Parts: sequence; structure tokens; C-alpha cells
Amino acid sequence: MIGLAFRQLVRLYDVDCCYTPMIYAKNFLESEHCRFSEFSTSSEDRPLIVQFASDDPFVFGSAAELVYNYATGVDLNCGCPKSDVRAKGFGSFLLNRPDLLADIVKQCRARISDPDFTISLKIRVQYPLERTIDLCRKAEKAGVSHLTVHGRTPQMRSEPVDYDAIRLVKESVSVPVVANGDVTQKLQALEIAEKTGVDGVMAANGLLYNPALFAGFEYTPASCIRDFLRLSADHGLPLHLFQQHLIYMLRDLTTPCQRRVFHELSSRPAIEQFLEDVLLINDADCLSFRNGLHRRRQGLPHLMTSDATKQHG
Repeated sequence: MIGLAFRQLVRLYDVDCCYTPMIYAKNFLESEHCRFSEFSTSSEDRPLIVQFASDDPFVFGSAAELVYNYATGVDLNCGCPKSDVRAKGFGSFLLNRPDLLADIVKQCRARISDPDFTISLKIRVQYPLERTIDLCRKAEKAGVSHLTVHGRTPQMRSEPVDYDAIRLVKESVSVPVVANGDVTQKLQALEIAEKTGVDGVMAANGLLYNPALFAGFEYTPASCIRDFLRLSADHGLPLHLFQQHLIYMLRDLTTPCQRRVFHELSSRPAIEQFLEDVLLINDADCLSFRNGLHRRRQGLPHLMTSDATKQHG
């Protein structure tokens, strides 16, 4: 879902580097259809890291060579906890194979010697933490460019993020480390960086709900919604993806009744009318959705047309 249009959107709001969704490297290597459907970019879509799932040094290296001229780096996803991904031997399953991870990094670097092209790992912590440190040090020795560390184990879901574990990783290696996990506000990201000493902070779901979070907005501003409307139209984003992105962005900015109405819309014009009439997206003074939400919670009237009520887009 995090395609080119959305990456261009978050770049407008202070995101420094974007990742693609996880792509199965073998499929990407063997299928032109996969390459066409799973990966698109532009000259402005930089820095860009293409995220692959793989357990094969040759396949990963070959996929990296395919995107070399279209990205600034590749990342091996070793953090995805989904059962179907783990069952295939990918994602966080690979945390149990640190020597293989090091070999994948080493062979990829041997094939792409350009030091400006990054080869990174995205991992989750394991306990005892010595296992995580051992994995990271082996990856560093193999030539990894940086490490992204999610401060939960693969088995954790809503438990607190272990920022002390991320700090320990940072203190144990000399390559850059990026912290990941539950980042929803810019101030929080700054606090995480201060607490862990990392070189960067990654957000995932937080950006889906608020693409402008790194620009310091507590909630998605109206300007961001307008930018998304423009970019999604420019790129011909399919209706279901267009609507799903807006469902995320509007989650904390609409009432339950309004969300039910929005889910029932079935065309882009109806969606745009909903945004104009219900969320004041067309206000010349760039009212934020936060102001609109405050009005609703204060019981002030909010315009909803019968057309928007009947349709869904």
C-alpha cells in the first residue's frame, strides 16, 4: 500500500528516506509482472530503499542488482512477524539464522561494491539480548550499511517497545542504527533518539494515520489531505487504495457516524465531496482537521450533504 504516491506525500512533510513495502525477492527476480506491479519510482523518489524478503544470497543479490539504478539501497526484512511470512522462512524467522544473514549481506556487497548503495537489515530484538548483539555484529563484519531495530520480539504485539534494547544495539556496533516501534509523534521520535542514541527513527503505522507527523502535526492537516488528493490523481491510484489511505488518515478526525458514511462511499467524487462538506477540506484558511474535530466534540453543527450520506468513494 505504501506506493509512490504515498511516498511522495510523506516526503513533503519532512520524511528523509522511504522504504518500499516488502517484496519477495524470488518473485521480483523471476516475474516481470511482479516487478511492474510491486515496484514503481521516479527521479524525485530518493532516498529510496527497496525492501526484500529472501533467504538466498544469490536471489537477494540478483534482486538488488535489478534495482541498483532505481534506488539508493536495499533492505533485507528480518522483522516481519506474520505467520505466513515466517512459514516461508522469511521475515523474523531469519533471526534464528545470523550466519545466513551475514552471508547474504557479504555476497550482495561483493556484487555491488558502490559504497553509496546501502545494504541494510531490519530486525526485531530477541532475548537474551546477546543473541541480538551477536547477529548485529556479524552483520556489521559482513559489511551491512545500517541496522533498523524494532524494539519488540516477533512474538510481541502491543507490549511496550524495549528502547533499552535498541540503545544496547547502538552501543555495540559502529554502523548507524535506526529505532523502530510505535512512533506516532515528532516529539516522541526526538525523545526516542535522545534515549537510545540512534542515528534515525522509523515510523510505519504512525505515518499511515498521520503522514505529516514528522513535520510536527499532531493530526493530519488539511493541507496534507489536499496534497494526497492531488498526488493520488496524478498517479491514478486505484479507488480501493485511495479510500483505504483516507480511512487511516481520518480515523482520529471523524465521528463514528461519519466513518460509517465514509465506508459506504463508492466513487472518488463522492469521497471528495465528503471531504469538502464534512471535514472543511476546501477552506481557504487551511483549517486543520484538528480544529474541525474540536468543533464536533463541542457539539457545533457540521455540514453533511445527503449525497455524501448515500454514497461512498
